[in-house]
Amino acid sequence: MPTKVRNTPLPQHIHRRGDVYYFVRRIPPDVRELHVGHRFYFSLRTRSETAAIRAANSINQRLESYWMGLRLEKLSIPSLRQPEIVPSEPSEAPLLSEAAQIYVKMRGNGRQKKFFQSTERNLQYALQALGDRPIDTFKPKDAVIFRDRLLARGLTVESAKRSFAGLRAIINFSVRELGLDYRSPFSNALMPNLNDSVRRQPIPLSTIKEVQRTCFENDDDLRWLVAILADTGMRLAECVGLAVTDLKLEGNAPHIDLKPNLWRPLKTPTSARKVPLVGSALWAARRVSETVEGHYAFPRYTDGISCKANSASASLNKWLKSQVPTGCVIHSFRHSLRDRLRAIECPPDIIDAIGGWAVKGIGQRYGTGYPVSVLHKWMQQMEAQ
Repeated sequence: MPTKVRNTPLPQHIHRRGDVYYFVRRIPPDVRELHVGHRFYFSLRTRSETAAIRAANSINQRLESYWMGLRLEKLSIPSLRQPEIVPSEPSEAPLLSEAAQIYVKMRGNGRQKKFFQSTERNLQYALQALGDRPIDTFKPKDAVIFRDRLLARGLTVESAKRSFAGLRAIINFSVRELGLDYRSPFSNALMPNLNDSVRRQPIPLSTIKEVQRTCFENDDDLRWLVAILADTGMRLAECVGLAVTDLKLEGNAPHIDLKPNLWRPLKTPTSARKVPLVGSALWAARRVSETVEGHYAFPRYTDGISCKANSASASLNKWLKSQVPTGCVIHSFRHSLRDRLRAIECPPDIIDAIGGWAVKGIGQRYGTGYPVSVLHKWMQQMEAQ
């Protein structure tokens, strides 16, 4: 459908590129020296003019309040005696970009691609908001600036918190490594309660059964993925990165021997586990074993170098969207698994062992864990619901 042509000018500070609205505003000359660049220009992530106007008004209000604070800080009051300024010694701490390099070098070994992407994204957010400065020069007001710039980008409060955590990890790691006497102001920044987070919803059991029946009918590699996830609650990347030899289908307790490999590490140490196969997951694992030639269970998304879980997520969520309630995605099967095991009064530590969730107590870390036959027994009870 062709884009409707607007006959009147757009409101101030709003620009449309294609169908998407952008916020654009020049930084006032009297505070320009305190910013990187001369203007703000970023997507409002909406095709609705009404939503764009509402967002732009909110951003303008925040910017005006922030700039007024800067102007008040610069305001000279003649009646007050100015304190003597003692020149500070040059900082020997690394620049923020250098601290990020140290962090990635020391912490990045064996990490997933997502770790490097999120670290780089958080670094760029901070550089654009605060500049590349020695890490021990950041003050509490910088944390406020960083928070406001993140929210002005359209990030939810939860996403902003994750960016703060990422930046905090970069700075704190370098502080410890270099023995600096410095406490990061990004540790105690207050976040507004905007109630804008989106909580993933579990998929109802009746819907899971319908999805499984559709998988049986279609019987292809994408539906095998869905079928395994539906009755195991595995993370998508865990499943996509399986080797055919990870499928242990013989004996009375068929299961997946989930372990890290060169193309797909695991999220946490407790993610390595034995995952019992029942119901649609057992059917799909058998179809993979019978059909797939080669080493990788899902060669469409795995090539021995990397595991393209994001591509798989996009394809599967697109297919699943019309079959599940609003708010449910492919990861919702993992939420559902926990509810299904709770419904049969499965002990929490066994639920954690099946799903690879972090254990809560020290005692649970002793020994080798539950035999797969015990885990399989509880999964069979769940499947019989």
